[in-house]
Formats: sequence, C-alpha cells, structure tokens
Amino acid sequence: MIKAIDFHVHSRDSLAIEAMGPRAAQMAKYFGSDVSPVSLDELADKYRALEMMAVLLNTTDVTASGIPPVPNDHIAEAVKRNPDVFIGFGVVDPWQGKVAVDEVRRCAEELGLRGIGELNPGRQKFFPNEPQFYPMWEECSKQGLIVLLHSGMMGGGAGTPGGMGFKLKYTQPIPYQDDVAADFPELKIVAAHPSWPWPEESLAIARHKSNYFLDLSGWAPKYFSEEVVKYADTVLNEKVLFGSDWPMIEPERWLREFDELPLKDVSKQRILLDNAVKLLGLEL
Repeated sequence: MIKAIDFHVHSRDSLAIEAMGPRAAQMAKYFGSDVSPVSLDELADKYRALEMMAVLLNTTDVTASGIPPVPNDHIAEAVKRNPDVFIGFGVVDPWQGKVAVDEVRRCAEELGLRGIGELNPGRQKFFPNEPQFYPMWEECSKQGLIVLLHSGMMGGGAGTPGGMGFKLKYTQPIPYQDDVAADFPELKIVAAHPSWPWPEESLAIARHKSNYFLDLSGWAPKYFSEEVVKYADTVLNEKVLFGSDWPMIEPERWLREFDELPLKDVSKQRILLDNAVKLLGLEL
C-alpha cells in the first residue's frame, strides 16, 4: 500500500552534486541540509521504507551557468530499476530552442518519462510566456507531459550577496505562468512551492484554470500562509500536491508538520495521495 506520493524529489548522487556547482554548498547551508551523496537506489529504498512513491526531478541551467546537467537517461534508468517507487521527469533548457523541443519528445517517446521539470525560470533566466518558448510548451502538451515550474522565492542563491545573480522577477506566477496555462489549456502545469511572496497569485490561477496545480514543496508546513492552508482545505483541495523538495527538506519532517495543520481528513488524503494519483493517471 502506498501512503503518499512526494511530487517534488531531487537526486543527490555524485552526478547531481557536480551538476549543481556552487549551489550545492550554498543551498545545503541555507536549508541546513547535508551535501553527502546518496545514490538513486538508496533514495528509492528510503521511499520504499516510507511506503511512498516519489516524482524524481531533473534540472538544468546550462545556458546560464555553462554547467552540463545530469542526463535525462540517468533519471530514466533509475525509474526502470525502481518502478515501484520512482516516477521520472526529464528536463530541458528553454534557450536551446529546437534541441529542447526534440529532447522533450525524446523524454516522452524514448525514455518513458512522465513530465518535464523542475524548470526554474529564475536560474534559467527566462520568462515562460515569451513566444520563443511556445514550441516547447506545445510539444509538452502534445506528448501529454506534465510541466513542473518553480514559482516564487528561490532557495538557489538565497542568503548570499546579490543572490548569486539570480533574479526573482522570472518566478512570478502572474502573468508569466498564467499566460502559458491560458494559451495551452491541455498542458498540465504544476507550480512548485507555495509561491511566496505571491501565494495568492498561484492560488488564483489554480482556482481559475483546471490545468494548473500547486505543490507545497520547499517550505516546512509550519510556515505556510493562512491563505494557502485555507484554500488547500476548501475549494482547492483537489488541486494541491504534497512535495518535500528532498534533500532540502526531509519528507518525515514535512509530514509531521503537515499533520499538525488544521485540515480536514479528506483534504489531507487528497493532498498526500489522491490528487497525484489522478494527475499522473496511476492505477494503485
């Protein structure tokens, strides 16, 4: 029996740490987490012991940073070894144009991945609603891939002078993500994190557009705003997903604090499991 699906899990094996570059130590310091490597098979065992599945994400900012990403094949191979635990998402760099579009297609048709993400406009330095990126969204929609977009304040660069050069303007939900959700109504979009300092914007988009969802990763639940908790327990309790942002936040801690929130049991069940099962089209 699967008790929950963590919709936001990053790898922290040696390849992932290398691909993070200077962010590895910076983010570990900001979140108070560890930087020692954990193999993907060890990570699968961790979630297996928790009786949970995990959406395993990839990431890249190669155009902006020059650092090569973890290959999407690496994620796909981990899923093949651990199909009872992992659901894999690939990633592309939007600035790569046709190369990005072709990689989206390969992720779906050859690698069997279920989504694209985590795309981080703040690190990748792009506004999602610019027309030059629309062929990428069109291909994601055509392939039936879920897109997971970072929203709101970034852990990357947080607490450093100049934020390592990352600019938060790219991560605002309205208009940048709202435009994409409107222009590609068949495209399923998940806004990662509670979108602070714009939580009301992502809540409004999720209420307005049936193809836009929220994950609650990257924040300890005790810090959720009153508005996020209220809507997650009422009109949006079928649009919100559990996500930890491991390794930055341990799922055990997230779940302990989540259990203390004043949410109805039906809302907790939907957030922890049912909404992800439906969005991913799983049969458990």
